[in-house]
Amino acid sequence: MIVALGTCRCLATHQRTHKRVRVLITGVAGFVGRHLVRHLLDTQPTIDLHGTALDSPSPLVPGDVAQHVLDLRDAEATRTFVERLAPDHIYHVAAQASVRRSFDAAWETLENNIRGQLNIIHGALSMRVPPRILVVSSGEIYGDAAPEHLPSDETTPLRPSSPYSVSKVTQDMLGLQYFLSHNLPILRARPFNHLGAGQSEGFVAPDFAMQIARVEAGQQEPRLYVGTLTAERDFTDVRDVVRAYRLIMEQGTPGDVYNVASGITHTIQEMLDLFLRHSTAQIEICLDPDRIRPASIPILWGDSSRLTALTGWQPTISFEQTLIDVLDDCRQRVSRVT
Repeated sequence: MIVALGTCRCLATHQRTHKRVRVLITGVAGFVGRHLVRHLLDTQPTIDLHGTALDSPSPLVPGDVAQHVLDLRDAEATRTFVERLAPDHIYHVAAQASVRRSFDAAWETLENNIRGQLNIIHGALSMRVPPRILVVSSGEIYGDAAPEHLPSDETTPLRPSSPYSVSKVTQDMLGLQYFLSHNLPILRARPFNHLGAGQSEGFVAPDFAMQIARVEAGQQEPRLYVGTLTAERDFTDVRDVVRAYRLIMEQGTPGDVYNVASGITHTIQEMLDLFLRHSTAQIEICLDPDRIRPASIPILWGDSSRLTALTGWQPTISFEQTLIDVLDDCRQRVSRVT
């Protein structure tokens, strides 16, 4: 059953009778979804904005957004919902997004990420005028790229090294397949690592920042537990990432794929050092073998020149500023439970 929440709105059947652009964000209450909502409301205040949530509406999502409780793995419910809502744009950002978790929950990751997207696509196929759909893949699909393929552009061979990246390869290729076989206006984004305020633990930046915040608040002994620190990653602030998503939706060519990356790498050690520089506590660093990921990729480094050439997009928020914002956010989260 589909439950519509928030302000009552009539859902069009087959035909779009609404005048405003109707936008659907899947996973609206998630880390990326919430940032995307804020960005779209800031830049397109007249849009008719809807979002799906798995279990219940989130108080973190602004009241301007009509939240709909929907399990995207339910094929019939999802098809019916998309057909009745008749969105003009779909940002499909709902996903099981943790590489680390995917090793322990491989089938859950594959089912959630692949089936959910396939059901969204089938819903779009049932519409008289299908929506533009942004499929979010990942820079993880390039895996341990050969030196001659660094930084990785959209032609770099795919070398998935986790169940998560396999799910993202599948999402990516499903998007291409349905463009080729059904002419659906699907656009694909391959974001590299992104971070920012509101990201849950289980990812390296909030894992470090939450530990530091708990130490500063006296909730944890002055030790910070880490995994591999030598890996290099291409980090982009999530606010820059969602801006890229909007530009791809507006200006991208259906069927094409666009990397979203800063073009600069930082080691995890550099991240840790910056966090510690902005901490008020003296903290001992301790290696935790449980935090070391299987099949770790030494370097993930992206080339987003195709996106820049098309839209002029470039990151605007520095790596250090992003980490400061993450740490401040984690301090606030810790203070709310003291």
